Amino acid sequence: MTSATPTATTTSDEAVSGSPSVLEGRGAGGATSHELPALVIDEPEKLAPEDARELSKSLFDRLTVLEEGTHEYQYVRNTLIEINLTLVRYSARRFRSRGDDMEDIVQVGTIGLIKAIDRFDLSREVEFTTFAIPYVIGEIKRFFRDTTWDVRVPRRLQEMRMDLARANDKLTSKLGRSPRVSELAEHLGVSEEEIVEGQVAANGYNSSSLDATVNDEEGEASLADVLGERDEAMDLVEDFHALKPLLAQLSDRDRKILELRFGDELTQAQIGERLGLSQMHVSRLLSRALTGLRTGMLASN
Repeated sequence: MTSATPTATTTSDEAVSGSPSVLEGRGAGGATSHELPALVIDEPEKLAPEDARELSKSLFDRLTVLEEGTHEYQYVRNTLIEINLTLVRYSARRFRSRGDDMEDIVQVGTIGLIKAIDRFDLSREVEFTTFAIPYVIGEIKRFFRDTTWDVRVPRRLQEMRMDLARANDKLTSKLGRSPRVSELAEHLGVSEEEIVEGQVAANGYNSSSLDATVNDEEGEASLADVLGERDEAMDLVEDFHALKPLLAQLSDRDRKILELRFGDELTQAQIGERLGLSQMHVSRLLSRALTGLRTGMLASN
């Protein structure tokens, strides 16, 4: 061990030199004749990597003989988490460009570290760091995939967004321009329709408030003031609402004539042929119905 190796102290009045080590074995049934001493690590984040690896091996050996759920087991497990947090911070650095709070990312990565500790098996003869990093990164990626989208989209489209981002960077560097949809599709081995679907879905990753301030030709304005345009059909909503009971008062024949004229857009002559009426008769009936509707609408206003 180097000078960074942590020292062990006890919670009793025993001298440090005479204290039983945290790494000592246990008797049958997991019982001991003494209390487990507290392992104090000053600034664990500064523990040298080689020291953390060696200490982790010893702690994992100890964990295998402890009974799960006991105070001693939890103590050793917590110590393993603490001395390996540098793995989480190391893995979290690659996600700095996402703009999220690094502390949140570290917390999520720590969940992956805990899962790795609980599932690690010394008999595999694999370094714990090699085993743990995929768990940590996987947990962080799952966090981004499942919780950071402002608009939820299917998981395959969330993954497509990441694939598109990588492909865009690679092809832009190679081609010296933004890649076309066809080039992205060929690079990723998917159809152009899937690329377009992924690009549209990517718009749901971030959203802006309608109250956000933007700059236009007349100065600052809210985003709501510059988005969209007036839908003139909305002006007809009240008219349709007032017209509905008036239509219900018409005879079935008059409603049928109105439907054929304004719904199917038939001429008066064609309506007459379908209903067995003359064109002149259809004209009178249509004029009478429209006059009645118009009068009713003006009265309601």
